[in-house]
Order: sequence, then structure tokens, then C-alpha cells
Amino acid sequence: LIYLAIIGTTYYIIVKTSFSYIPGYYLSEVHRYASFLAVAVGILLFLVTSFSDPGTVKADNVSQYLSAYPYDNIIYTEKECPTYLLDRSTAAYAIDVLLALIITVDGWHFLLCIYGTIAIGLVLAGRLKELQIVHVLTVYYGVDNSLRSLSPYVVQWLLDAHNTQILLMVFMGVVSLLLAGFFAYHANLCLTNTTTNETFKWQDYISWQKKLIEARASTAALKANIAGMTTEGKPRESKCKSFFRQSLLQDTEAIVKKNVYDKGFFHNLYE
Repeated sequence: LIYLAIIGTTYYIIVKTSFSYIPGYYLSEVHRYASFLAVAVGILLFLVTSFSDPGTVKADNVSQYLSAYPYDNIIYTEKECPTYLLDRSTAAYAIDVLLALIITVDGWHFLLCIYGTIAIGLVLAGRLKELQIVHVLTVYYGVDNSLRSLSPYVVQWLLDAHNTQILLMVFMGVVSLLLAGFFAYHANLCLTNTTTNETFKWQDYISWQKKLIEARASTAALKANIAGMTTEGKPRESKCKSFFRQSLLQDTEAIVKKNVYDKGFFHNLYE
């Protein structure tokens, strides 16, 4: 609801402040209807993702989900759900029916923000052309007819005459960057067949494996030192050799992230 309020308020301000200039010098009236359509589709997809049922794992379909998404015995192991007293399926975490729609909403809103920023920019550029601001400033200030010389005065005039549109351009530019990052993150999850919950589980697993390898290396080095101290007539191993042995042990036990649900770029996208 907060997200819809932000989008609706911003769009209302755009309609009230910028649509009066369409059609203009660089924009036709078609852009007005296109923006209406883009916002309507974006809000519709957002509502579909908000109120759709992602599915429920029950006793009668848990076996079907378990066969589709078997345990990988790494981050998912067989255990009983304490609430429903049935096997906790990986599908309860792995299946995200609405992920593709979320990506679609992100893409629509990202393109909408880019479109709105460019449209408002073209509206302001058209106003500059219609009102002949460049020529007026050239005569008034006596500066050269170049963008570098006139840009401070043009920006000053825009901030004075169209401050709302300038603020909207800055706001929509920032939002478009945020949505672009969010879109890229969701697309990466979709293409690798990984959920947000699994990314945190993999981070915890890799961190735990690193600590385990370090503990094993320390134990091996300690055993080697103890063996060197107890062996009679044998010189004690230097710290340098012990360090290199520990490093080699860590290299031989490299951590491999084995995601059994990742079936390739195209298959993940299809699924």
C-alpha cells in the first residue's frame, strides 16, 4: 500500500504539472495515453502479485513437491514440520510462483520511471524551444550562444519556472536506479533458480565450512607440532613449514557451492 501510494502520488503530480504541456514541441499527444497505459499495466501486475495465492504444501501434495524438489542434503535436509506434522518440503522454500510476475512489475516500473524522466525532460526542452529562452538569455546576458556558457542561466530559469518538474526528474531518476538494481537481483535469482531464503542459507553454509576448514587445519598443525616435540632426535618443524602446510590443507579443501536446483540458464528461465 505504501508503494502504491508513492507511485500514485508521483503520477498525480506528473499529470497535474507536466501533462498540460503535451502535446508540445518534441512530444505528441500519444505519449499521454501511453503513460496512462504503462501505469495501469504496472499497477495491475503489482496487484496480481500482491493478492495471488502462491500455493500451499499439504499432506496430499507434499510427496509431489518432494519428487519435484528433492532434498540436497546441504541446506535442505529431511525434517518434520512441527506445525503440520509432515515432511518439510524444499518446495515450501524453493517454489516461488510469483517471482516471474515480480520481475515483470519491476521491469514495467523501471521502464516507466525512465520513460517519465525522459518525457519530462523533453517537455522542458520543448518549453525552452517554444519560449526561445536560449535566445532571450543570449541577448539579456550578452553571453556566447553555447551550452556551456548558457547552462547556469538555463538551470536557474528551470529551477525558478519549473521547479516541480525538476524535482520529479531527480526523484524518478533515483527510483529508476533502485528499481534497476531490484530488477537485476530478482532476474539473477530467477536465472540461477535460487530464492532469497536460499542465498542466506548458502552464505551461512559457506561461512560454516570455512570455519570448519580452519579448525581442521589448526588441529592438523597442532598435531604435527606435538608429534615433532615428542619425537626424539628429530628437529622441530619451523613455523614457516607449519604455515605452508596449513595453507595447502585449506587449498585442497576448497568450498564448492553445489546448487542441485540450478539446471542451466534456459531451463531455469523456462521453469
